[in-house]
Amino acid sequence: MNDEATRRSLHAVAELVMAGPQYRRSGTIRLFVRPGGFGTVTAPDLRVDGLYLVAGDRRVPLAGRSAADLAAAVGVEAGAPEGLYHDGCGVKPDEPLDADPDAARWLARCWAAGDAALRQLAPDEQPILWPEHFDVAVSTGGATFGVCPGDHFFPEPYAYVTPPTPRGGPFWNAPFGAARLMRDLDDARPDTVLAFFIEGQQHAA
Repeated sequence: MNDEATRRSLHAVAELVMAGPQYRRSGTIRLFVRPGGFGTVTAPDLRVDGLYLVAGDRRVPLAGRSAADLAAAVGVEAGAPEGLYHDGCGVKPDEPLDADPDAARWLARCWAAGDAALRQLAPDEQPILWPEHFDVAVSTGGATFGVCPGDHFFPEPYAYVTPPTPRGGPFWNAPFGAARLMRDLDDARPDTVLAFFIEGQQHAA
């Protein structure tokens, strides 16, 4: 599996094809976890299912296309939200995308497990997939809980807890708080992810 390339390509779709056009049309960058991937929360109505961009009845393959190609195919203009954050996917709109189906399924499984666990942890909160860092997260009790598909800290999907103030002790194994690889959480089982979040909640209190 080409995990890094897949993550980078899907991140580009989330940021350049979904969040940017959605922000310019509807004023929000928020995305939701969807079956098989993720999607917008309002117009334009777009989602990723595996390695396809879905718009209504249209299913556009991601493979070999750029974000600009995909955006044109569904009637939007590619581009990140402007002036809101400084990080992001680092992919240019005309850069060809490269994604592996097995890697895409694993990322979708991790997001789905995180989304399910977060809904149980904080039933009154809506988990949001943020296009900046591509993580699904909620904040509750002053702490932030989420699942990241991988970054410079861990190059693979992990669950994390970020307390309101720095904590000491063996539970807190990351500069931002605590992190556990999703493959070590029973290969992204929602109840195991939830157990980690609850443990983090207790340590953060």
